[in-house]
Amino acid sequence: MVKPRVVVIAGPTATGKSAVALDLAQRCTGTIINADASQLYADLRIVTARPSPADEASVPHLLYGILDGADACDAARWAGLARDAIAATLAVGRLPIVTGGSGLYLRALIDGIADVPPIDAAVRAAVRALDPAAARAALTSEDPGATVTDPQRVARALEVVRATGRTLRDWQADPSPGLDADIHAVVVDRPRAELHARIDQRLAAMVAAGALAEVAALAPKGLAADAPVMKSIGVAALHAAARDEIGLDAAIAATAAATRRYAKRQSTWFRNQTPTWPRSIAGSILTIFPQTDPK
Repeated sequence: MVKPRVVVIAGPTATGKSAVALDLAQRCTGTIINADASQLYADLRIVTARPSPADEASVPHLLYGILDGADACDAARWAGLARDAIAATLAVGRLPIVTGGSGLYLRALIDGIADVPPIDAAVRAAVRALDPAAARAALTSEDPGATVTDPQRVARALEVVRATGRTLRDWQADPSPGLDADIHAVVVDRPRAELHARIDQRLAAMVAAGALAEVAALAPKGLAADAPVMKSIGVAALHAAARDEIGLDAAIAATAAATRRYAKRQSTWFRNQTPTWPRSIAGSILTIFPQTDPK
C-alpha cells in the first residue's frame, strides 16, 4: 500500500522555516502544521514569531494559537494533535507540511513516544517543590528500579509514578506508534553569523510591531511564572521592561542572547538526532524537495 506523503521542515529558530513552508504550501496545495511549542499559545503572536494573519489566510495553518497560556502541552499531547491534523489534511487532498523547531515534538510524532497521561497539577507542583536530594530519595523509595540521576529526569520519573501508579519505564516500554507515512524531511539552517543577524533583525521587528504591549497584556491574566507561555523566550525580560524594572535596550539584549543560545541548542540537537536529514539554506523549495511536484 502506498503511504501518504508528509513533509517535515525543521531547524533552529529564525532560519526561515516558516517562509520555506509557506512557499511549498502555495506551490503544492499544502496545509502547514505547527511544530513549535511556543506558537501553540494564543497569547503571544508577535513574541513567538507566529505566521502573520495574511500568511495564515493564504493557506491553511493548523495548531497555531490553539492553547491558553496556562495550558501545559508536552510532546505526547502535541504528537496526538499533529496526527489528527495530518489525517484531516490528507482527508481533503492537501499535502501536510509539519514545520517547527521543537525537536522532541517531531521525534515523538515520527518515532512514537511513551503515551503518559497528563500529570495532575498538584502532583507536579509537589514534586517540583522538592530539592534534588529529596526527590532522588523519594524516587528510590517509590521506584527502586529507576536509574536516572539528572534532577529534571528524576522529577519526571517521580511525578509519573505518583500520578499514574506506573513507572516511567513501564510507559516507555509501550510507546504510541510512530507516523506511518512517506516522510520527506529537511533541516533549514544558516551560518552562525547570518543567523545571529537574522535573530537581531527579527527581534527589532517584534519590538516595532508591539511586542512590549503584547507581553504587558499578560499581566491581567495572573499567570504563574512557570505557566507555559510565561517561559517563552523574551517574555521575562520584556515583562520586566514593561514594568520599568529594566530598560528596553537591556531587555532586547537579554532576549537576543537567550534566542542565540536556544538556536545553538536546536542546531546541536538536529545535527545529533537527525543526521540523515538533508540540510539546506536554499531559497527555492523545489531545490530542497525536487521530488515534490506541485499540484
